[in-house]
Amino acid sequence: MSPPKAPKNKAAAVIGGGPAGLIAAETLARAGVAVTVYDQMPSPGRKFLMAGRGGLNLTHSEPLPDFLKRYGDADERLLDAVTAFPPAALRAWADELGADTFVGSSGRVFPKAMKTSPLLRTWLLRLRNLGVTVKLRHRWEGWDDDGQLVFKSGGEDIAVKPDVVVLATGGASWPKLGSDARWVDVLRGEKVAVAPLQASNCGFTAAWSDVLRGFAGQPLKRIAISFGESSARGEAMITQTGIEGGAIYALSSPIRDAINKDGVATIVFDLLPDVTLAKLGERLSAPRGKQSLTNFLRKNTHLAAVALSLLHEAALAKGKPLSALPPAAIAALIKAVPVKLTGVQPIETAISSAGGIRFAELDEHFMLRNSRGVFVAGEMLDWDAPTGGYLLQASFATGVAAAQGALTWLKNART
Repeated sequence: MSPPKAPKNKAAAVIGGGPAGLIAAETLARAGVAVTVYDQMPSPGRKFLMAGRGGLNLTHSEPLPDFLKRYGDADERLLDAVTAFPPAALRAWADELGADTFVGSSGRVFPKAMKTSPLLRTWLLRLRNLGVTVKLRHRWEGWDDDGQLVFKSGGEDIAVKPDVVVLATGGASWPKLGSDARWVDVLRGEKVAVAPLQASNCGFTAAWSDVLRGFAGQPLKRIAISFGESSARGEAMITQTGIEGGAIYALSSPIRDAINKDGVATIVFDLLPDVTLAKLGERLSAPRGKQSLTNFLRKNTHLAAVALSLLHEAALAKGKPLSALPPAAIAALIKAVPVKLTGVQPIETAISSAGGIRFAELDEHFMLRNSRGVFVAGEMLDWDAPTGGYLLQASFATGVAAAQGALTWLKNART
C-alpha cells in the first residue's frame, strides 16, 4: 500500500481495534497522520482472534468477479472497495507481516500458522513502529456540544477533537468481544439512518423430537442443503434447539429473510449428494432379509446415526414411519429431507451481523454526508456476506477505503 502523503500535523482518531480499524490506522499512519486507536476492550482485535480460533480464513482465492457476487446486492461502493483492495492485496499484506498465506483445498486462504495471534502481534508491533497510539478501555459515547469525541475511561469523560475520525466499532455479533452495537443509538441520535442489525452466518431453531435432541453436537457430514434457488455443500450440526454449521451459514441470509417474512422456512437436505437418486434406488431395492431397516440403511448408505434419525423424523412428519415406505420413496427422502426452521438464533451468537449504516448516508469516500471528516468502515456498514473469507476481506477493504477517503478529505480541506 502506498497512500498519498497527508498534510503535516494532522491527527486521526480510529474508533475500534478490529481489522477494519487497524488497517485504517495503518493506512493513515503510513501517510504521515498521527493516529490514535481507541477501543473499549482491554486488548485490541479480540473478535479477530476469535475468528481465527479454528484457522484464520483471511480471504478466498476464487476469481474476483465470482468473489464479488458473494456480497449479493451490496452497494457499489462496497464492491469498489473490495476491487481496489482485493484478495491478492490482502494476501500480499499478510505475507509482508511474515504470515505467509496458502490456499486450502476449498479455495479458502489461510496464514501458514493458521492462527490469528502471530499475525496480530506482528501487526501491532508494526503499528507502534509507525507511531500509532492505542488507547484501550476507552468507550466511545458520541460527540459533545463542541463537536469533540467523548470517551469514557476509568470513570472519567475524555474529550478529543482530531482532524478526521474513522468509525470501525463492528456490528452486533459476539458483543462480549467488543461489538456491542452501542453506536446505533449514538448515530441515530445524529440523524444517521441505520438499517436494523440482524444475525448473519447464524444458526436457526427447529422443533426437534427428544430423540433428535439426543444427537446435539453431532455433525451431518458431506451433505448438501438447498433453500429456494440457493444451495450449499458442507456440514451442519444438530443443536439442542436447532441447527448450525458451515452449510447452514452459507444460506443464512435468505433463510433469515424468509423467517422474518413468514415465520418459518423449510430447507431441504440431500444426505448423499454424491450418489444419484437412481443409484441409491438400486442399492435400497436389494433384499433386506432379516436385517432391521436401520442396519440395512446403515450398510447400504453409510449414513451416520444422526442422519438416519433425521430421516426417520422426516418420514413421521410426512405421516408414515420410514419402515412403511417403499425403497424408491426412502431413496427420494434421503435425497430431499425437508426440515422446518422456526426461528433465528440470537444475534449475540451469530458469526456476523447484517444491516448497519445505510450507504445513502455516505459519500463516495465513505464519509458521513452530514458529519464532515467522519468516515465509516467494516461491519458498521449495511452489507452482508457468507463465511469463507468474504467477511474479513470486506472489513479490511472498507478500512483501507475509509482511510484513503480521510486522506483525500484532509488534502482537499487544506487551506
